[in-house]
This record gives sequence, C-alpha cells and structure tokens, in this order.
Amino acid sequence: MRLERISVNQFKIFLTYDDLNDRGYSKEDLWNNLPKANQLFQDMLYEASEELEMDLDGMLVVRVHMLQAQGMIIVVTQNEGETDDEYIELKVTMDESKEIMFSFDSIEPIIQLARTLQNQDVEASVYQYDQRYYMKVLDQTLLSKKREDLISIMSEFGAPSTMTSYVLEEYGVEIVKNNAIQVMNKYFK
Repeated sequence: MRLERISVNQFKIFLTYDDLNDRGYSKEDLWNNLPKANQLFQDMLYEASEELEMDLDGMLVVRVHMLQAQGMIIVVTQNEGETDDEYIELKVTMDESKEIMFSFDSIEPIIQLARTLQNQDVEASVYQYDQRYYMKVLDQTLLSKKREDLISIMSEFGAPSTMTSYVLEEYGVEIVKNNAIQVMNKYFK
C-alpha cells in the first residue's frame, strides 16, 4: 500500500491486487461483499490516518478506481462541513477500468520501456496530455499471465493511471498509434 497526500483534506492510496490478497481480500469481495469491503476501507483509513498524521472524522468521500490488473487507486476526501467526533460516515463510489494505462513524467521512460519490450508481441499507443505521457496497451490478445508480466514490467518505468483513452483521444496528442513499441525502437536506438 502506497500513500500520497494530495491536500490538507485529501489523500490517495494505491493498493495492488497483491496487497489486497495479502490482506485476505479479492477483487470480487469488493464488488459482491459490502461488509467485507467496508472493513477493508476502514482498515486502510486507519493506517493512512496514522501514517499521514490526519484526524479522520465526520463525512469522508471515498472514490475507488479499480484498474485493469494493476490494483486500485483510492482517493479519500474529508469534507470541511460539520464533523462529529463519534463516528466516520463513508460515501464510497467504485469505478472499474478495463484498459491498461500507464503515465510517465517524460518520453524517456517510454523509450526505455520500448527497448525492454522490443522482443514482445505488444501493441500499444502513446499519447501526450497535460504535460504527461501515457501508454495504453491494446490487450485484447494478451493471456492472463502475459498481462500480469507486462504490467509488472511497465510498473518499473511508469505508474498506473486512471486516465481513460477517451479523454486522451479527445484532448491529448496521439504520438504513436497501435505500434508504439516498434516505432520507439526504430527511431530511438
């Protein structure tokens, strides 16, 4: 579990599916077993409040973004309104993405990733949006094991992203479509 403070009243938790399994939960538990999901969120909020030295009370808005095979990103916002020290009220919203999308600070990690993947049969597109770079893997043909291996390799160079291809196609700049690994290796040796 990785924590990142966003603002005074907001923080982000990144939890991989391995972290989830280590805690005794599965992805299906979060969708189908509300009491079990609620217990997981309460445990994580307690850990986060300890580590970030935040007092969590009153109304908390929890947005859960389930990412394809990478895990989940949980954004927690504490409302500034009235608080009651006796309890915490959770408002949880869950969303799931079927895309494999990673973000990068610059183009250089993408070039390095392309070198690492040059002998793999991977189709990917690269976009630039809001001073960041994104790689979307076209995973229709990837087997489960290959998908997990690919995500592990990509995690060494970038970070899983909740950005969608729809936003990137509409507002971003498409740098390479579909054959990004081959193009990067051809032009950046």
